[in-house]
Amino acid sequence: MSIEIKSATELPSVREAVTLSTSDGLNLVAELALPAANPPVATLVMCHPLPTHGGFMDSHVYRKAANRLPALADLAVLRFNTRGTESPHGKSDGSFGDGVTEEADVRAALEFVRTRNLPNVWVVGWSFGTELALKYAIDEPVEGIILLSPPLRRTTAAELSRWAGSSKRVIAIVPELDDYLQPEEARMKFAAVPHAEVIAVDGAKHLWVGEAATKRVLDEIVKAVNPAAYPLPEVWNG
Repeated sequence: MSIEIKSATELPSVREAVTLSTSDGLNLVAELALPAANPPVATLVMCHPLPTHGGFMDSHVYRKAANRLPALADLAVLRFNTRGTESPHGKSDGSFGDGVTEEADVRAALEFVRTRNLPNVWVVGWSFGTELALKYAIDEPVEGIILLSPPLRRTTAAELSRWAGSSKRVIAIVPELDDYLQPEEARMKFAAVPHAEVIAVDGAKHLWVGEAATKRVLDEIVKAVNPAAYPLPEVWNG
């Protein structure tokens, strides 16, 4: 059976609603999506955009990643709502901590994938989520971080420079028309991390609206974490 991959396409996967428990006693709403046919070759831990401006685990790029990447690229995808965040999947305990108390949320997500023995873990951040990745993934056993539309507002120069001494990959995917940080300035700021890769995407905006923009983001993620599955097909033959 051939399925043309469109915006609303949901391909087969094994989906599990899970609860993440933080070190400060909160329960976070989460979902793990696994390949239905094969063991995962890599794992994505998704940190969502700013919840005070509508970001949550079901933000469209992350929803489409969970709907497609287990089937198309044999990836495990863990999405979760940070503290106080509500989405169609439910509301996490606690209240927004401006990227500070969310440290415990990120660490709870990474502890969860470790307890499941999921392989080759990457942290994917989008907007506010990139700040969490930059702040808190540096000392975790991850392969690297993928940053979608990084604003670099809450990340200090010292926090960014810590990555310069790390072997973990740093990939920033920066829209040409971003509202906060465009490619030229991003290259200047990420120069503090000599091995960082800045990928400029022509015509794209901060929210990656449109199927073409979403597919480009998912392609770049797959190219980094499972290059054998790149580029993603436009038709799924299941």
